[in-house]
Amino acid sequence: MSNLFIEYPKCSTCKKAKTWLENNNIDFEDRHIVECIPTKEELKKWIDMSDKEIKSFFNTSGLLYKSMNLKEKLKDMTDDEKIELLASNGMLIKRPILIFENEKVLVGFKENEWKEIIIK
Repeated sequence: MSNLFIEYPKCSTCKKAKTWLENNNIDFEDRHIVECIPTKEELKKWIDMSDKEIKSFFNTSGLLYKSMNLKEKLKDMTDDEKIELLASNGMLIKRPILIFENEKVLVGFKENEWKEIIIK
């Protein structure tokens, strides 16, 4: 399996993304983001592959992010500290994440972006 779909099953955006993958006959392995939290090594690799900043991997609309006041705290943290924090709790990570053909990492579900990258 070359596609890894990381989700929180109760998340409505994750449900939409999963349905979209299924409707477009995209095979994937499903992984629960809280039960199997991405490791620091995985996160480092995926951040590099995504060409996005680390902050785009944070679930900024999540209750945990807000209750920890991370908007302010992240400013003073190193990249390693941010990745370690992400790896400490799956609820801090933006979802869904799709690792597509071990080449591209998509964070969050934007149908047009996914369509452009996945359906050629």
